[in-house]
Amino acid sequence: MLPAAGPSPGQTCGVVVVAAVLLQSVCVAVTFLYFTNELKQLRDTYSKSGIACLTGEEMGNFIQNLDLIENEDRAADPCWQVKWHLGKLIKKMMSRSYEENTSAVNAERALTLSHTEGQQPRTPGSRIAAHLTGNNNRKSSLSPRIDSSPRRGSGQKINNWESSRKGHSFLYNVDLRNGELVIPQTGFYYIYSQTYFRFRENENEDSDLLAQIRNPKQLVQYIYKLTNYPEPILLMKSARTSCWSKKAEYGLYSIYQGGVFQLKRDDRIFVSVSNGDIVDMDKEASFFGAFMI
Repeated sequence: MLPAAGPSPGQTCGVVVVAAVLLQSVCVAVTFLYFTNELKQLRDTYSKSGIACLTGEEMGNFIQNLDLIENEDRAADPCWQVKWHLGKLIKKMMSRSYEENTSAVNAERALTLSHTEGQQPRTPGSRIAAHLTGNNNRKSSLSPRIDSSPRRGSGQKINNWESSRKGHSFLYNVDLRNGELVIPQTGFYYIYSQTYFRFRENENEDSDLLAQIRNPKQLVQYIYKLTNYPEPILLMKSARTSCWSKKAEYGLYSIYQGGVFQLKRDDRIFVSVSNGDIVDMDKEASFFGAFMI
């Protein structure tokens, strides 16, 4: 009878390998569970700490003293950094909201002030504009050279403009009185004017007058504003020097000027010219107007 044989070397080696694999698997599983649990605890702790950063101190006081409490020691504190960035964002949003509210209040105040001064919001049906053209009756268009009125200004005022929609002339919500445009509303207006100077040789003219006209002279156009002030206020002036040629049949010059001015209700504007004897009131060449912008 033969004795029982023990495990072979191959079987022993297989058992050892299986045992080592099982032991390694158990170690890996235990390590994974351990680190998972630790990470969960760290996450919960950090979350609670982050909430505590916002609830542990009164945010109102922190924002007010935000620029005073900044220092190097606190800059290294993660909790302080969270509150610092949040405080900066809140201050920026509050500043923007304040600026928007201030702009709205200023706009409402300006609108109320304009209503008080007589300036009303304009609608398409309430446009303010005027374009006056020259009147061919030149002698009646200009005021006398010598005017006893203290509100005369320089030059000769043009009294008679064409405004009855003949040609290109018109008046929209503006009155014309004695050559003066009466401003109906306070606001900014563009004012313009052109004067046409024309000298023509005439054998029947007085020789003294011809000699006087031929001499080099300044041709000037004035635009004035009348207010409650005793004297008219000069808004614009444009000039050029003429030198009529003796060989030319006639000489022509035109002066144009325009600009934006603030006018108040019931102000009046008018045009004056020098050398009224040679002003040609042709309706396409001499004109005067204004419109609210």
